[in-house]
Amino acid sequence: MSFTAEVKDELSRVEGSCPLCDVAELSALVRVCGALSFRGSGNYAIRVSTETGAVARTVIRLAHAVFGLDTSLTVRRSNLHKTRNYLIEIPEQKGLEEALVRMGILVPGRGLAPGVNARVVSKPCCRAAYLRGAFMAGGFIADPRGDFHLEVAVTGEEFAADVVELLDDEVVTARVNKRRGAYAIYLKSFDDIVRLLTLVGATRTALAVENVRVMKSVKNDVNRRVNAEIANQARSTGAAADQLELIDRVEREVGLDGLPPALASFCAARRAHPDLSLRDLGATMEPPMSKSALYHRVLRLEQLLK
Repeated sequence: MSFTAEVKDELSRVEGSCPLCDVAELSALVRVCGALSFRGSGNYAIRVSTETGAVARTVIRLAHAVFGLDTSLTVRRSNLHKTRNYLIEIPEQKGLEEALVRMGILVPGRGLAPGVNARVVSKPCCRAAYLRGAFMAGGFIADPRGDFHLEVAVTGEEFAADVVELLDDEVVTARVNKRRGAYAIYLKSFDDIVRLLTLVGATRTALAVENVRVMKSVKNDVNRRVNAEIANQARSTGAAADQLELIDRVEREVGLDGLPPALASFCAARRAHPDLSLRDLGATMEPPMSKSALYHRVLRLEQLLK
C-alpha cells in the first residue's frame, strides 16, 4: 500500500463532528472524483471512479447513511498496472436531485455550481470535512522520508480557487498549478502539510511526518557538523603544510641555530607534529601555549624573510 493510500485509509475512519459534516465530505468526494450525467429535467445519475478502496467505501457509506441512496459497485483490475479501479454508480432515483442540491453541487434553476457552496462549508468542522473529502478524492502525499509534498487534483478554475480559500481560512498556504486542463492544488511547506493533516483528522500520519522531520533535522545537523569538522581539518592541514614550508625557507635562508628559543621550540614542535592544528600543537608544548601565541611565532618567522 502506498503512503497516500495509507493516509486515505486513516481518513476513511474519521467521523464528522456534526451531521452536516457528512454532507460536506460526500460533496467534495463527488465533486472531485465524480461525474454527473442527466437525462431530461430532474433525471440525474452519478459515477464515481477511484483506485482507492477506502475512498469507494466512504462514498458508499455516506450515500447510504446521509441520503439513503441506492448504489452499485464494480471492481475492475488492470493487469498492466496491477491496480484496482472502483466504479460506484448512483443511478437515477428519487431523492438524488435533492441530495445534489443539499451537497451544493446543483443549484436549482441554474444548473451545476462551479465552485464550493458557502452553505455546505459554513461551519469550521464542515470545512475540515470538505477538505478531507477533497483530499481523499484527488489527493496525493509523498512519502515524507523523501520530499515534503502534498497536492489535490481538481477540475475547474473557480473550484480550485475556492478550495485554496478554504485552506487559507485554516491558515494553510496552498498554490495552484494548471496541468493539462486540470488544476493541482499543492503544498510544499512542512508546517502547512502537518496542519492540513491534523485538520482533516489524519493525526497518526501527522505524527509520523513530525517524527520524520525530527530524524531529518538530526541527520542534517550531524552532516553539517561532520562537514564543518572535515573543512576545519582541511584548513588545519593546509596551514600546517604552509608552516612547514616556512620553516624550511627560514632554515635555508637564515638558519635555525641562531633563532630565539621561542621560535626554535616552535619549529621543532611543528616538525615533530606536522598534522596537528595550532591549538592541538600548543597542547604539546611545555608549558602549554594558546593558538594565538603560536600564530604570533609564525608571524615572527615570516618577518625574518622580509
